[in-house]
Amino acid sequence: MSSQKKIAVVTGGSRGLGKNMALSLAKKGLDIVFTYNSQNEAAEEVVKQIEELGQKGIALKLDVSDSSSFDEFTKTLTSELQSQLNTDRFDFLVNNAGFIHYAEFEDLTEDQFTEMENVHLKGPFFLTQKLLPQINPFGGIVNVSSGLTRFATPGFAAYAALKGAMEVLTKYQAKELGKRNIRVNVVAPGAIETDIMGGAVRDNAEMNQYLASQTALGRVGLPEDIGGVVAFLCSDAAGWINAQRLEISGGSNL
Repeated sequence: MSSQKKIAVVTGGSRGLGKNMALSLAKKGLDIVFTYNSQNEAAEEVVKQIEELGQKGIALKLDVSDSSSFDEFTKTLTSELQSQLNTDRFDFLVNNAGFIHYAEFEDLTEDQFTEMENVHLKGPFFLTQKLLPQINPFGGIVNVSSGLTRFATPGFAAYAALKGAMEVLTKYQAKELGKRNIRVNVVAPGAIETDIMGGAVRDNAEMNQYLASQTALGRVGLPEDIGGVVAFLCSDAAGWINAQRLEISGGSNL
């Protein structure tokens, strides 16, 4: 029976949204491989929490911004899947890893743009391409965008533009990978209390209140508002949902 268990690969799973996605998927009975960039101890803690839920948890180091490392990462992933889960394939890929340079349009530097582009567009584009041969038929891909593609908030021009590109890419992937029975959807979280941007949404009371006031449900989001939706998209219940953008923002900027 264990060989039929579904497996999800989540990038940026040691903290914030990615951690909640990994744990939500584990609660649904999936084994989890997740990546982390620098937070080794946090990653070990997430592995422990996944195992406490009765699932296998594997943490692998990956810098999503460095596409030259993807060949080596793919080899490591394959050997870990083989040694720990008796397979060289998996079912779901969640492209979550991210960070934000917050700057007004006129102030953002080319280096800052390139750093974000590598993590939010080039990285997930080529990582998905690299891992595609290992995604099982009837599996799926979940890309992560942002509410900022629908409404404009100064300071996020480059970040939102790159997320908009991921939304377009999602449709193309869904169209082209349909022949392999791989579904591709994109989730677009609103403002969430995590440590992104130095924890600004979580720790800056004024910003938190303002964002809450712009949201129909009267608060900002929490990581646990997001993970369950990703887990749902990686389930048979979502088997006919394809090429869709699901905004998870509590009704932000309506």
